[in-house]
Amino acid sequence: MSGWIVPPPTEPAKTEEQLQCERAAKVEELVGSGLLKSERIRQALLKVPREHFIPRLYRDYAYMEVPLPLPGKQATISCPHSYPLFYEPLGLDAGHRFLEIGLGSGYGAAVAREVVGDEGLVVAVEIDPVTFQFAKSNLEAAGHDDVVLVNADGGLGYPPLQPYDRISITAACRTVPPPLIEQLATNGRLITPVFVGDAQYLVLVEKTIHGLRTREICEVLYVSLRGAYD
Repeated sequence: MSGWIVPPPTEPAKTEEQLQCERAAKVEELVGSGLLKSERIRQALLKVPREHFIPRLYRDYAYMEVPLPLPGKQATISCPHSYPLFYEPLGLDAGHRFLEIGLGSGYGAAVAREVVGDEGLVVAVEIDPVTFQFAKSNLEAAGHDDVVLVNADGGLGYPPLQPYDRISITAACRTVPPPLIEQLATNGRLITPVFVGDAQYLVLVEKTIHGLRTREICEVLYVSLRGAYD
């Protein structure tokens, strides 16, 4: 997590009520900054307790703007602002078929599940078996047993349930993996950090009937994608 100062592990001391207040304050902060506009995403962020998806010794830092370490190789849960940063440009909404590459703690999948609703679908792929099991346990404990979880190379996507209306890659890649473009529905959107030299930029890809259209959003810092398209 180069570039970030991660707080030291500590025994949790905050109550559920304190963390709930911090969650509400963080959501309003994101709204005030202009980063969070969708009411569905706002309600999902208010509903899903981020602290339940964080290792115990980092629980009290749940709403700090810093990535926190997870079990597994170079695994992290992204900063709180990262979720609207990704989901707003995607236009993630009710009924979407959503593919998440990089399951992390399971928090992003839980938020997305709330956003897409009963008519939607969330599929999440994680390459690291240790991280995968951590996220799976978190999602099961939270009652999100209808998220499709796949322990595999995310760069290959998950063909059995394609096409996807929206795809999010939560790791930086040199180029967008071609299998993910293939599995993206026409008029669908994909978002991912992309390396440009030594820097990373968040890029939105729209798949139209005429081809791909891309838009650079901002500079970011994420762990690198692992697998066939690292």
